[in-house]
Amino acid sequence: MRLGVIDVGSNTVHLLVIDAHPGAHPLPDYSHKVELRLAEQLTPEGLISDEGAARLASFVRDCTEVAETRGVSELLGFATSAIRDAHNTDEVLARVQRASGVQLQVLSGDNEARLTFLAARRWFGWSSGRLFLIDIGGGSLELAAGIDEEADAVASLPLGAGRLTRELQLLGDNPPEEDLRALRKRIRSDIAEVHRDVAKVGTPHRVVGTSKTIRSLGRLCGAAPQSEGPHIPRSLARADLTAWVPKLAAMSPAERASLPGISESRAPQMLAGAMVVEAAMELFDVDSLDICPWALREGFILRRMDAL
Repeated sequence: MRLGVIDVGSNTVHLLVIDAHPGAHPLPDYSHKVELRLAEQLTPEGLISDEGAARLASFVRDCTEVAETRGVSELLGFATSAIRDAHNTDEVLARVQRASGVQLQVLSGDNEARLTFLAARRWFGWSSGRLFLIDIGGGSLELAAGIDEEADAVASLPLGAGRLTRELQLLGDNPPEEDLRALRKRIRSDIAEVHRDVAKVGTPHRVVGTSKTIRSLGRLCGAAPQSEGPHIPRSLARADLTAWVPKLAAMSPAERASLPGISESRAPQMLAGAMVVEAAMELFDVDSLDICPWALREGFILRRMDAL
C-alpha cells in the first residue's frame, strides 16, 4: 500500500509518502514540508495563535491534495509537543479536521520516545543488544532504553532545542556566561531526575542519537554529509561536542549557519541543542553515540505497518 504520514512538529510540518510492503522497510516516495514553527506561534496565554492554527489547517489541506495526486491509499497524521502543550489543543485539532478531514493524533512524550526507540531498533537490528536512545526535538527531549523493540524505560522532558532557544534569545546573540551556567545547571538537574529510572535498565551495548539537531551536530563534529546516503556509519563523540559548545555560544546565528551541516533555519537552535545533548551524554556516561537516520516519523510508520 501507499501510505501518507503528516508529522506536525514544533518547527516543521512534513508529509512523507511511502510504499509499504509486508516484511520490507518503508520506501520513501515523496516528501512535502514547510517550516511553520508552531512553537513560536504560542501566545502569552499558551494558545496556538489564530494565524498559526490557520496556517496549519491550510497546509494539512494541501497535504491531502498532494496525497491524492501521489496515489496515497491511507493518510495519517500526528502532532508532538507544540500542539500537545498548547492550551487550545482541541480547538486547533478541530480546525484542522474541518479544513482537511484529517484527524491528527497527539502523541504523548512517552509515546514519542517509544516510537523513536522502535525506529532505532529496526534500523540497527537485534545485534545491537541493549539500546539507549537520545532524541531531541524542538519542544522536548526523549530518552529510552531497552533490550527489545518495546523500550523498558522511557522519559520525556521539556528540554527541546527550540523551547530553550526562545529563552536564550531573550539574552541576545552572546548570552552572558552566568546565564549559560544557570541554563546548563537546569538542564542537568532535569535529566538527573529521570536518570535512575532510565539507567536501571542496564549498561547499553549501543547508544543511539536521532533528530535533525543531532544529525547537524554530528556533521559539525566530522560525520559524513547527508549527500553520501543514509547507510554511511555516522557518530558523535562527546569530546568533540564539548569542544564546540563554547564556540557556538560565542557565535551569532548567522555565523553558525556558515558551519558544516547547519542550515540558516536551524542555526539559532544549535547552542541549546548542543547543551542538552552534551548534558545527556555526560550524565549517562556516554563517550560516543551512533546517529540513526530513522526517528519518530519512521517509528510511527513502522507501528502502523505492524498493525496492518
